[in-house]
Amino acid sequence: MRIIAGGERGRRLLAPPGRGLRPTSERVREALFSILRERIEGARWLDLYAGTGAVGLEALSRGAARVDFVEVDRQAMRVLRGNLARCGVADRAAVHAVRVETLCRRWPSTLSPVDVVFADPPYGDFGWQEVLAACAPDAPLRPTGVVVLEHATREPVPTQVGRLEQVRRYRYGDTMLTLFALTAEGTSLQ
Repeated sequence: MRIIAGGERGRRLLAPPGRGLRPTSERVREALFSILRERIEGARWLDLYAGTGAVGLEALSRGAARVDFVEVDRQAMRVLRGNLARCGVADRAAVHAVRVETLCRRWPSTLSPVDVVFADPPYGDFGWQEVLAACAPDAPLRPTGVVVLEHATREPVPTQVGRLEQVRRYRYGDTMLTLFALTAEGTSLQ
């Protein structure tokens, strides 16, 4: 696993040995950053279920101003902190050792607004339901921000949750990236 592009291009990332983590593949990360290319430079990101931090580290490498990583697994957090130090970007990041569901319940008072929320819960966990439910009314999302869910293609994801409306879906084998944006009530993003 490595950083694909930007200032840290080619940098190898640490991963916990023998763990059940499923880091976002290089192919899917490359596609994600191609899709979001206009939203990276100077942006604030929230990387939920961060694991090794590969997605948020890629964002920092490509010019994101700041990434807040959320991870509860202690071993994954150690690896994430090691990857932040290895890439020299710890000053532009924060690691929150809290369950995503807990953060979602209190995030308007916890985080500054972000441009991109990236959520990659364990497949079959359906943790994205709580993420979408929390983002819809109260997200720490700027008005032009997006929520990106990485999930298994077999998992049904709604087209709208509150003010979050599905904008696009991208399929990569068994992996799906689904993008949501905030809408004014009754306004469509088509």
